[in-house]
Amino acid sequence: MNPSLYRCPVCHASLAQDAQTLVCAQGHRHPVVDGLPDFVPQESLNEEQRQSIDYYDQSAAIYDDVADLSFRIQKQDEAVTRREFVKLLALQPDDRVLEIATGTGRDAVNIAEQLGADGLLCAMDLSRAMLLRCREKLADAKPAVELCVGSASSLPFADGTFDALFSFGGLNVFPDVAGALREMVRVCKPGARIVVGDESLGPWLHESEYGRILLHNSPLFRHQPPLHLLPVQARKVRLQWVVGAAYYLIDFEVGEGEPPADFDIEIPGARGGTLRTRYHGRLEGVSPETLALARKAREKSGQSMHHWLDDVVRAAALKALEDDGSSS
Repeated sequence: MNPSLYRCPVCHASLAQDAQTLVCAQGHRHPVVDGLPDFVPQESLNEEQRQSIDYYDQSAAIYDDVADLSFRIQKQDEAVTRREFVKLLALQPDDRVLEIATGTGRDAVNIAEQLGADGLLCAMDLSRAMLLRCREKLADAKPAVELCVGSASSLPFADGTFDALFSFGGLNVFPDVAGALREMVRVCKPGARIVVGDESLGPWLHESEYGRILLHNSPLFRHQPPLHLLPVQARKVRLQWVVGAAYYLIDFEVGEGEPPADFDIEIPGARGGTLRTRYHGRLEGVSPETLALARKAREKSGQSMHHWLDDVVRAAALKALEDDGSSS
């Protein structure tokens, strides 16, 4: 375990190791159990999360025996399909990668294969038992490996730590999907690639027998891809349905802030103005008779409606302010 990699998920301060605990300067303490730092305060878990953790803790030993069932039902080779998912990250050998909801490491092993000795793979899950199984699989991995118990809603890492992030399975049941996606973007560098996916039956299949059978057997297939919850920093967003169109994958690149745009370019034509003035400069409507007069006056002036209105309204406003002595 490398304590310097982690940050307190409460205050984002750096952490130091104190016996079997990681502690920040503000006194937030995070236990280390079985060599795995645990960043999930038990009091923050809701009942559904507790039940989910109990389920995965109890089933960790046999999870891999049935984990390929979804792929076999769809007549797909799980190993090949998962490797294709990981390829979307376009990894370089020295990349630093975070996987969220890693489970027993069925995708983590594929990620590790793409990294070299200078790379780093951090794998996180809510279930300690699942992570212990993952650790066994990654024992001989080429890159450095860090595993921790944590919540996607409050990631224990500094801003801009990772070159790539992967999470397949689990996103549908995160208690705060929008918050989790914001956190994913926060801990990634600009230019990093993020790949997320989970159950979602393609909407064109809902009324087919194929679709009705899947929807009958699991309500998770009714989830829709959370495109509307992506942060504004998402760039080059792609959505695809995979594994028999029963799952979705969203991959995107992390940008900085909102997309760049020049909203001050003058728009040619009678109306004129810019996208910014058309949005911020809206005024109350006028009567049809006044509008007709304004159009005639605008045409006579040879100006665009934007410039004519801006001059007329400005002059009228300044005169009204001068008349009552409030002009500055």
